[in-house]
Amino acid sequence: MSTDALTAQDLEFLRRPLHGFLTVAAGPVPPQPRPVWFEATDDGTIQLFTAPDALKVRRLRDDPRASIVVAAPTGEREHWVSVAGRVAVETDGASDLCARLGARYWDLDDPARAEELAGMLDEEWVRLVIHPDAVRRFAG
Repeated sequence: MSTDALTAQDLEFLRRPLHGFLTVAAGPVPPQPRPVWFEATDDGTIQLFTAPDALKVRRLRDDPRASIVVAAPTGEREHWVSVAGRVAVETDGASDLCARLGARYWDLDDPARAEELAGMLDEEWVRLVIHPDAVRRFAG
């Protein structure tokens, strides 16, 4: 099934601590998906954070198209959501997003993880916001 917006069921699935695989447009270069932490927002966008000088940011400045695919883990019924659209590179909100996602993906009662996240929060980040043009899904 394909639409241009995330459904309530998509958002419920995407709010689980699953990894997404982000692919940015790269012109003649074959796409190179990367696993990422992400957040599905109430307004139907997908956001993630990255270093401002990351290759994906440079590519997005040339061609602001990207997609993310999120799949259920092994052992669960097949379920995936794919979101493709234009990406805005935002300079605000990235540290807050990093903190939220750190708490979502890591057990911050573990002192090593808490220390690692604290170090990450001292770094500079940008926020990538995917505005869906196409959403595809499957739930078996």
